[in-house]
Amino acid sequence: MLQSIISSLNSNKIILASGSPRRKTILQNHVGMVFDVVPSTFEENIDKSIPPIDYVRETAKQKALEVAQRLCVGEGSPDLIISADTVVMQDNLIFEKPKDRQDAFNMIMRFSGRKHSVCTGVTLLCPATSTVFTGSKVDGYENLLMTQFHETTDVMMAKLSPDIVNAYIDTGESMDKAGGYGIQAIGASIVEGIYGDYYNVMGFPLHKFCKVLLDIYNKK
Repeated sequence: MLQSIISSLNSNKIILASGSPRRKTILQNHVGMVFDVVPSTFEENIDKSIPPIDYVRETAKQKALEVAQRLCVGEGSPDLIISADTVVMQDNLIFEKPKDRQDAFNMIMRFSGRKHSVCTGVTLLCPATSTVFTGSKVDGYENLLMTQFHETTDVMMAKLSPDIVNAYIDTGESMDKAGGYGIQAIGASIVEGIYGDYYNVMGFPLHKFCKVLLDIYNKK
C-alpha cells in the first residue's frame, strides 16, 4: 500500500519508539520501512480505570513524547517517531502483559470460550517544521505535530481446559504478550476466530497505519 512512496519515505529518519520485536518485524517485512529502534522508557502508569481506548491512545502518546524529548534536539532530529501500545480488553477491563505465570493462567482461563478485544493505540510525531509529514499541534510541545489513531480487533478464544492452558504457558509465549498469548505462533491454536486486523492482534494495526501514513505524508 505504501509502495508508491516507500523510497522517498525511507530517505527520512524514522524512529520506532518500541522494543517490540513483533512491531519491528511487521514494519520491516510487510511495509519495507527503514527505521531505527529507540524503545521508550515511559513508565506505563496511567490509570487503568479510564476506557481502554483512551488508555492505549494516551500511553502511546506518552511513549512517543518521551522519545521525542530525548531525540528532537538540534541536528539529526528524527523526521517521524512511531509509537504504539496494545492491550487486551474484556468487560471493559484492561489486560496487559501478565505479571507472572498465575496471572497468565487467570487471563487465558477468563478468555476461554468467550470473545475479547485487542486494541492498539498509535501515535505519530513529527517536527512542527516538517515539509514531509503533517499533524496537529501538541499541547505543551510547540516544536511537534501529532497524529493519533487506534484499531480494535475482536478475538474468539476456544473453550480450553486448565491442562491445555498450563501446557501453553509452558511454551514460554505468554509472559511478554498482552493478554498472555501470541496469535502469531503456538497461540494461534487456541484462537477460534478473529474479526478484524490480524496484525493488530500481534500488536500493530498494519492496514490502518498505512492508510494514515499515506494521508499525512507530504500533504502540506
